[in-house]
Amino acid sequence: MSQPSAPPPLYAPREPIFPRRVQGNFRRLKWYLMGLMLGIYYLTPWLRWDRGPELPDQAVLVDLAHRRFFFFMIEIWPHEFYFVAGLLIMAGLGLFLFTSAMGRVWCGYACPQTVWTDLFILVERWVEGDRNARIRLLRQPWTAQKWRKRLTKWALWLLIGLATGGAWVFYFTDAPQLARDLVTGQAHPVAYVTMAVLTLTTFVFGGFAREQICIYACPWPRIQAAMMDEDTLTIGYRDWRGETRGKRAKGKKLTTAQGDCIDCYACVNVCPMGIDIRDGQQMECITCGLCIDACNDVMDKIGAPRDLIGYLALKDETAERLGQAPTPPLRHILRPRTLMYFALWAGIGIALVVALFLRPAIEFNVTPNRDPLYVMQPDGAVRNIYTLRLRNKQPQAAVFIISVQDEDGQTLPVSLEGAAQAQAHIPADETLTQRLYVEAPAGSDLANHDRSTVRIWIRDAQGTERVSSDTVFNGLGRDDAQGEN
Repeated sequence: MSQPSAPPPLYAPREPIFPRRVQGNFRRLKWYLMGLMLGIYYLTPWLRWDRGPELPDQAVLVDLAHRRFFFFMIEIWPHEFYFVAGLLIMAGLGLFLFTSAMGRVWCGYACPQTVWTDLFILVERWVEGDRNARIRLLRQPWTAQKWRKRLTKWALWLLIGLATGGAWVFYFTDAPQLARDLVTGQAHPVAYVTMAVLTLTTFVFGGFAREQICIYACPWPRIQAAMMDEDTLTIGYRDWRGETRGKRAKGKKLTTAQGDCIDCYACVNVCPMGIDIRDGQQMECITCGLCIDACNDVMDKIGAPRDLIGYLALKDETAERLGQAPTPPLRHILRPRTLMYFALWAGIGIALVVALFLRPAIEFNVTPNRDPLYVMQPDGAVRNIYTLRLRNKQPQAAVFIISVQDEDGQTLPVSLEGAAQAQAHIPADETLTQRLYVEAPAGSDLANHDRSTVRIWIRDAQGTERVSSDTVFNGLGRDDAQGEN
């Protein structure tokens, strides 16, 4: 009796992918975007912005120690986290918008995994050669030449990973000072650990994992289908024009049934995901457009029309099969779904900008102390105690004058704990927490009433900024006042 065969393995070993070098419009676009995004990432921490003598002169800074975020002239405080939340919502809606309009263009052109993988492949091609040379190097034994090429490539990858991790930590403190501290060994251990972790992950993700991060680690390939419909412009193979495949001479077909596809596998050899776009839409496709460049190059060589592989919408498939003109791309993009996403995205953006420019330069809140509700003074006046939190959001130290008015507009005696005057001296970007004393004169309606409303005013002594907030003043109450009399 024969033994049962072993079940197939659940996980197949990774087959290395060696994309071939290609030239064309989409490849040039990817180079331009890669240079732009890497330039922004690496250079932004070094941009300077004058914030005065008391703050770091860094244009973009995430100041975790003081829980602040600086972006050029904008400063975000912890209680203003709704700005960050709004930006994250805009990022999500933007991803929905682009995917609904043109598929996974984010994945193909702007995703950090794609950008750094492109950079690593560029280094790999520079050291080891193009596709065929890299395949031969993989299969040959470990000779001195192979070790030299691999070690050179890995060293360059590590330098890119180190620059990536170094640029990241520069966003969280003053970059020039941190660079000096890193070189002299005086930086905080967290900086070294963060750089080591990011260097290692960049080295592994961009150099070895590559397409597996997109397929297995990223959730977006499994979500994208919900954003796409028959009007979405995405990369596809026009099989009605390409089939039946076969070799052909330049400028003519061998048979009337033969299509334009000569089965050269150029589209497969340039794909960074290692898929065959001729098999139809696949989860692995990142819509990078390199297969379009490769196929167009082959079509030019054999004298066939371009765009055998190109951007198309499923809605146009029937028309194109019949030789009719497809719907203009702009009509596919400007449809109810994309317009709704854009309206939501723009609405949130406008709301954030309005909120940003309407927020006051002075912020404070007042909390009445409940134990005791009030304090009788020797002269019969009634004192209430409040906890005042006053924030100076200016880039220089400032003096703030505090005043209090009752419901009739009468100014009340007011003082701060430990201060002879009702003035607060607050350094730049600091918050003052102090006791505030407010008194109602003896026999006044404010002193005799149980609860009254008073308005606290804060004014910048050097400027025209003035803000107010209403709070409760606790008095004796009518029964207590009569008892005292």
